[in-house]
Amino acid sequence: MQICHAAIFAVAFELTGSAALAADANHGAELAKRWCATCHVVSDDQKQAVADVPPFAAVARNPDFSPEKLAFFLLDPHPKMPNFPLNRAEAADIAAYVASLRK
Repeated sequence: MQICHAAIFAVAFELTGSAALAADANHGAELAKRWCATCHVVSDDQKQAVADVPPFAAVARNPDFSPEKLAFFLLDPHPKMPNFPLNRAEAADIAAYVASLRK
């Protein structure tokens, strides 16, 4: 029975953990600077953005923040945000970048 539980855990980790490990925060930073910096402050060296839009560092510090939720949010069209044609890997990369800003 323990072997069965271990196998189930290993498969579940492989399905969920590997996707999270595969996210590229550096690529996410590049995407964020290209697509998100018009409205959000996405890095420390950025001086200007839209006043009523949260900086990425503030998004990362939100107690409810998780990279998975953010990636899902980015893939779903929103009335307040432009509809960027992100694929799942790009959304995960941006979410990984935002997660890297958590202090």
